[in-house]
Amino acid sequence: MTGYFLQAFIYLVAAVVAVPVAKKLGLGSVLGYLIAGLLIGPVLGLVGSETETIQHFAEFGVVIMLFLVGLELEPRALWNMKHKLLGLGGLQVGITTVVVMGGAMALGQIWSIALTIGLIFALSSTAIVLQTFQEKGLQKTEGGQSAFSVLLFQDIAVIFMLALIPLLALPELVSNSQEGTGEGHSGAAHFLSSLPGWAYGLVVIGAVVLVVAAGHYLSRPLFRFVASSGLRETFTATALMLVIGIAALMSLVGLSPALGTFLAGVVLANSEFRHELESAVEPFKGLLLGLFFITVGAGINVSVLQENAWIVAGATLGVIVVKAVLLAGIGQLFGIRGSDRWLVTLSLAQAGEFGFVLVNYAVQNHVLPTPTAQILSLVVAFSMFLTPGLFILFDTVILPRYTKSRNQQQADVPDEAGTVVIAGIGRFGQIVNRLLVANGLTTVVLDVRTEQVELMRRINTKAYFGDASKPDILHTAGIEQASMMVIAIDNRETTVDMVKYIKHTYPHIKILARAFDRGHSYRLKYVGADYTVSETYHSALEMGAEALRESGFHPFQVEQQKTAYHNIERKQADSLYEAWLDDTSGKRVDKNYLKLFMQLEEQIGQAMQRDRVDGHSRSRGWTPPPKGYADNPSQEGNEINKAAK
Repeated sequence: MTGYFLQAFIYLVAAVVAVPVAKKLGLGSVLGYLIAGLLIGPVLGLVGSETETIQHFAEFGVVIMLFLVGLELEPRALWNMKHKLLGLGGLQVGITTVVVMGGAMALGQIWSIALTIGLIFALSSTAIVLQTFQEKGLQKTEGGQSAFSVLLFQDIAVIFMLALIPLLALPELVSNSQEGTGEGHSGAAHFLSSLPGWAYGLVVIGAVVLVVAAGHYLSRPLFRFVASSGLRETFTATALMLVIGIAALMSLVGLSPALGTFLAGVVLANSEFRHELESAVEPFKGLLLGLFFITVGAGINVSVLQENAWIVAGATLGVIVVKAVLLAGIGQLFGIRGSDRWLVTLSLAQAGEFGFVLVNYAVQNHVLPTPTAQILSLVVAFSMFLTPGLFILFDTVILPRYTKSRNQQQADVPDEAGTVVIAGIGRFGQIVNRLLVANGLTTVVLDVRTEQVELMRRINTKAYFGDASKPDILHTAGIEQASMMVIAIDNRETTVDMVKYIKHTYPHIKILARAFDRGHSYRLKYVGADYTVSETYHSALEMGAEALRESGFHPFQVEQQKTAYHNIERKQADSLYEAWLDDTSGKRVDKNYLKLFMQLEEQIGQAMQRDRVDGHSRSRGWTPPPKGYADNPSQEGNEINKAAK
């Protein structure tokens, strides 16, 4: 047990030290993990033979990543990007595979190994590229969106690659494996080996159908039941149970666990629990992928590198150059111009983390000889090591040229309006959301009440289950890309905490918050809310106005009194807020504040008694209705008004 603790401590210390340093140097977290593994493995020798075992466990992070990728694939979003997804991404993967395969065959590899190498190097690093885009704010550029389309296609293509690779097994490697340890690939082989071919096919199809049907029909009742408990850890356990269960089922029937979790993610992409699921499994994905990258760095075989240094260096540069040339050509074909084309070209020129998965998977399925796989792993790793340098080249050399040229020609095009995140879809949030959506704004609505979310979905209002007070939920809801946050939840303290956190973390976001009363409104304003409104203020004002109408006041006079009341409240708002701030007693209602409040009441009373003087009426005290104005109140009220005169 002590040995496990020491090993875990070494891995964690390496990550805690190397990753922040790498990020401060602009190298990205993935490269930090790789460097950490390199330090504790080949350089210092603190870890050793257990690295391979840990790497197999850490590959589960890739399974979770594909589940998250599936959750992002809403049918409508996929349809909108179909052109670049299928065209740009499909051409990149297809042409790169063929070109690399041809190069490998020219160097003497047989076609099956060459095809596997082509598939491995056709992929790029989703983790490095998306993380760098986010850090540099490149997601919404044309180049960023085009690169994302290619990465998305690659992630989907991995599913088919995992299904294809076992078919390329070399008979001599299979026989060598059987003569060695005698261990099979997994228990699934034993389970399925006794079944006839048609039965095996039915089992596989049944497993896929089970995942899709269970995800569609059973997941929502299950998540609603779990969410009703109010225990967040139970929801996290349920999310992990779902992912692990599907992975186990797929392994049992001989399919890729990544395929199963990807399908489950797609099925749940429109679920109201989507954001809560993302936030629940995201930390595990990050930790496991980080561990995976550390083991990759730690597993670098120094002796293999020394023996094949020139081959590794040549292959690494060759892969980057070939992919960059192909990406530049394909980008030109799809009309991507200027700095955007350079961004696509340089950001996707490396191999990716799925390359490690495919290399290991190919070795396990007797497609690649171990010496070849070791060299390929080194090429993948070193191409990823060079990626930050490509981004630095883009930032320092490419981008300034186009920025200068663009500034000389025309002004920048305004950025696209961001989405609005609404916390709470109760009686208040609903009206806000309907008004925004009806005017063409895109909203992301979060609520912790499953029954409320379900009700909204029944009336075609898109809402998601999730606690917006949790930073990870806000992150998965896309708070970084939002321009406005509307907080309409039924909890005073939580609302204050949310305003404080959002204003501190995302100062560019406008915060509109619902307040319970005047004091709560001041607190929200004090912690950073840009606009607050008491939930009952306008409705109470309308109710008072209606009471005046029912009492016989003329509708036009009622509107005047209501407007006067509101104007006086607004003019005195700042004075009252300053008095509230100046109170050092902590109660926020001292004698000065009460004095100002009583003055406000006096001003309102005087305004209500004041005759309305305008150009139409100086004697009657109120402005007559315009010609054709319809008196809505009862005739009785009008008669009372006349009698009063």
